[in-house]
Amino acid sequence: MTTPKTTLTPFHIAFPVDDLAAARHFYGTVLGCPEGRSSDEWIDFDLFGHQIVAHLKPRDPSAAPAHRNPVDGHDVPVPHFGVVLQPADWDALAEKLKAAGVKFVIEPYTRFKGQVGEQSTMFFLDPAGNALEFKAFADMSQLFAK
Repeated sequence: MTTPKTTLTPFHIAFPVDDLAAARHFYGTVLGCPEGRSSDEWIDFDLFGHQIVAHLKPRDPSAAPAHRNPVDGHDVPVPHFGVVLQPADWDALAEKLKAAGVKFVIEPYTRFKGQVGEQSTMFFLDPAGNALEFKAFADMSQLFAK
């Protein structure tokens, strides 16, 4: 990748919560994380410049193997983690993964086109089944925009 070592590349991680009000209080009030966009199913927070996302997941005593939330017409796996890259680095990684035959959970595409928070994104699984998301913002100032 072409990102200089002196530049911090923010990370992104999404995780399940069973109570959005409690998550909003803990991350927003207790930890002091500014809140970004939200819906009835998720909340973005700025954790020291890194994007963390609390997604609502009902408590399930039977421990269902996977959970997915609808975002922009796709079923996003929760939990997932990844890195926010520069657009050229994201494009290069997407091409490298395609060339290597990586099977995408969500193919590389741009979501929220023409809206606040427009971003390129892709999801895939590691060999252990962990979901990863790599994304890029053409306008990095919109990473936490509402």
